[in-house]
Amino acid sequence: MIRIATMTPRTYLASLLLGATLTGCAVGPDYVAPKPELAAFHNLEGAAAPQGVRTPPLDQWWTGFSDPMLVTVVQRALAQNLDLAAALARVRQARAAASGAGANLLPTVDLDASATAEHQSNRGEIGSLASGFPGYSRSIHEYTLGPAASWEIDLFGGLRREATASLEEAQAAEADQAGTRVTVAADAADAYLQIRGYQARLAVADDQIKTDEHLLQLVSDRHNAGSATGREIAQADALLKQAIASVPPLRIGLEQQLNRLDVLMGAQPGTYARELGAPQEIPSVPAIPGDNTPVDMLRRRPDVIAAERRLAASNEHIGAAISDYYPKISLSGALGLDSLGTSHMFSASAFQAVGGGALRWRLFDFGKVDAEVQQTKGANAEALAVYRQSVLHAAEDVENALITLSQTEVRAAEIQDQVQALTKARDLSEQAYRAGSITLTDVLDADSQLLTARDELDSNRADAARAAVGVYRALGGGWEPVAAAPMHQS
Repeated sequence: MIRIATMTPRTYLASLLLGATLTGCAVGPDYVAPKPELAAFHNLEGAAAPQGVRTPPLDQWWTGFSDPMLVTVVQRALAQNLDLAAALARVRQARAAASGAGANLLPTVDLDASATAEHQSNRGEIGSLASGFPGYSRSIHEYTLGPAASWEIDLFGGLRREATASLEEAQAAEADQAGTRVTVAADAADAYLQIRGYQARLAVADDQIKTDEHLLQLVSDRHNAGSATGREIAQADALLKQAIASVPPLRIGLEQQLNRLDVLMGAQPGTYARELGAPQEIPSVPAIPGDNTPVDMLRRRPDVIAAERRLAASNEHIGAAISDYYPKISLSGALGLDSLGTSHMFSASAFQAVGGGALRWRLFDFGKVDAEVQQTKGANAEALAVYRQSVLHAAEDVENALITLSQTEVRAAEIQDQVQALTKARDLSEQAYRAGSITLTDVLDADSQLLTARDELDSNRADAARAAVGVYRALGGGWEPVAAAPMHQS
């Protein structure tokens, strides 16, 4: 399962504690998460299961279709999909960036060592003067060894703000990864359901071809007996060819979905075609949970979580920009050994220490800090608009998915009744034709209507199952969120 991290890395936590102890307050606005007000879903009642009916868990909704092969396909896609692997790599990059930003709050310690050999010119400025002193040597060797440290004191919280922003960007990347997981699971299930739909429709077409071949043979027999005309043979033959012509588009659609599913599972197209080649029933639509609320959706939708985390990060950038109005203080120091020869390198007389401090204050920059602050505020306003829009799009996705599911199921039920009526009408038409009480045209019309209805039925059954996938996708199902969404801490 994917969980969005809410605990900070150790480096960031240590830095935050040290910064809070040794520095002052952080300038800039403190982040307050927006609370969008959404009404209850008005299409949920028509699509949700009756109270008490068992529904699948949202984090593994594909198990609710009661199809072992579908479960295998989705789990394989989640394990092998390359988009998901790329998203995981982006998460690692973001986490590393957050760790590095947190480390900026701590001192930097370097170990320096050097060895210098110089043969000095007696004609140069220094050599011409020094050559007259006793003991002067043109060859000089100098050795140094020791640690050096530097530390920028985060007096006004600029570094802390940037570290927090980096952490929130990492959380946004984790949410993006969860969103990729939701998409991969839904796309794999969608491709699988289309495969089963095309296979069912091909079976209908094959059955219709056999029926039309039987009808053509019947007309031919009647023609040989002098009871049918050559025109009727041509009509029956045309109906057979129409059924045969319906097969290639269905095979094209089937092949495209098989190839799509292979790519989703990180494999070359054609890898798993044989495994899925045996036709199976279109899975029935699982029960949709009826207790979903907009609050649940906002907590589960990775795109909304990612937008909120980026909004929080943009707020921290404002504080970091404002901190440039204030002075920055840094300390540096070095302890080490310095000797012109190795024989006295580790003696007390070779020890040296250097310490210093620096203050940098941007007093006059012709409005550069002002511009940077306004830029971060503009970015924050943009991030807020993006977040609000993501909330609205999420609600739109849910409402559209719910109405699509409920109405597709209604249509499928109506077409099922239509198929039963047309099957009876077609059988009666053939019996009447055998008795000579109706013309072949009536039989052909009934046969054509039945073919169309049966094809629509299997297509709608697959669409209903796909619509259920759309509902789970819209609700943010397919991953396991933490108990509470990550919140900013200042």
